[in-house]
Amino acid sequence: MGSLSQLQFSHIGLYVTDIARMARFYKQALRFTQTDAGDLGTVQLVFLSRDPHEHHQLVLATGRPADMAFNVVNQISFRVPDLAALRGFHGRLLAEGASDMHPVTHGNAISVYCRDPEGNRLELFMDTPWYCDQPLREPIDLARPDAEILARAEAIARRFPKFMPRAQWQAEMARRMLEDQRG
Repeated sequence: MGSLSQLQFSHIGLYVTDIARMARFYKQALRFTQTDAGDLGTVQLVFLSRDPHEHHQLVLATGRPADMAFNVVNQISFRVPDLAALRGFHGRLLAEGASDMHPVTHGNAISVYCRDPEGNRLELFMDTPWYCDQPLREPIDLARPDAEILARAEAIARRFPKFMPRAQWQAEMARRMLEDQRG
């Protein structure tokens, strides 16, 4: 198997119409650092990262048609460590112009979905200690106390037949992925 098992996701690029506005949004709302910027022919690029080991995790590129009716990117997702961080980013996103805000639970995660200034869907989420069948999406109220939010997420997750501790699900996935990577 060797080097084939070393495949890792690194970054995503988005075409944008207003590169300055979009770079400002990601830097202010999600605290990305601009690592580089410049022109490649007629395309302007802005490179953004939150990880010093990754030159960029997000690259913005000019060239998105202003009248694009459909965005093929379903969502861009970011993990946070806890509900306090999720609430903090929820507030920052709203302050920086995010729209279409939806706090939800998936049972295995608690998420906030929203749209950036050009309509790209973002998800910020924290993992819960459980796994349950997916897809699952039910609204939650981030204004409630942490213990209440987590109890609600667990109760929802427990309704599904494959409910189990996250560690058990991860061990099973590790076994299955090893088989898949062996071909």
